[in-house]
Amino acid sequence: MLGLYGFFYACLHLLTYVALDQVFDLPVIVEDVFSRPFIIIGFLAFCMLVPLAVTSTSGWVRRLGKRWQKLHKLAYVIVILGAVHFFMRMKSDVTQPVVYGSAVAVLLGTRIMVAVRKQKKS
Repeated sequence: MLGLYGFFYACLHLLTYVALDQVFDLPVIVEDVFSRPFIIIGFLAFCMLVPLAVTSTSGWVRRLGKRWQKLHKLAYVIVILGAVHFFMRMKSDVTQPVVYGSAVAVLLGTRIMVAVRKQKKS
């Protein structure tokens, strides 16, 4: 469920940008994307979230089997892209993105350490 909440937040975030910031003006959005690369990174992360959200039902888990776990490892890449998107978005005070990025680094580092220890035992 946490992943689906994250996807819902990302949808609201994208909708806010498209509807409220750019008022559905496609040429302005395209110009904005090419002038501010953090938007490309955020949109890439969003696009990667879509298949994870679609395949989050028990039916998809059953259909995909072990491939489901491989697909959902994209979450690690997505969270890094999200942190980079947030960091690049900030112009002056990067305190908050650095704090969140550090938390992501600690959590991912912990996952890596646990995986390495688990692999050494087997």
